[in-house]
Amino acid sequence: MSRILALDVGTKTIGIALSDETGTIASPQKTLMRQPGKRKDAQALQEMVLQYDVATIIVGLPLQSDGSVGKQALFVQDFVATLRNYLRIPLYFQDESLSTWEAEQPLIEAGRTRQERKEILDSLAASLILQRWLEVQHHASKAKSDL
Repeated sequence: MSRILALDVGTKTIGIALSDETGTIASPQKTLMRQPGKRKDAQALQEMVLQYDVATIIVGLPLQSDGSVGKQALFVQDFVATLRNYLRIPLYFQDESLSTWEAEQPLIEAGRTRQERKEILDSLAASLILQRWLEVQHHASKAKSDL
């Protein structure tokens, strides 16, 4: 079975997470340092898609607290528009509200330094985004089968 890739797109980094082959568990991967322009980032993600046999990409969309699309969400949507030119697989948005905050709390509690947290935070956030998406898909699938 193919895997699912999740992205937490920022201005400086892209956090990456990958599902297992059963589409059950999300695991943080590396954090990609953004390159000038979008082309190099899109090519690096294209290589990951091929390397891990990725069938779908989930992209965290940072909505405002009222659910509206703000400046950062527009930035992410613009990046995804470019990514669609390089990839011929489905890309979906998943609300990422508070994912970075949620990812950081256990790291703070574990006493990780700010630098240690910074190195892994975006990929942990991507993992939370992907895990939420997987759970929604699982529940939707289960609801269909219960009918």
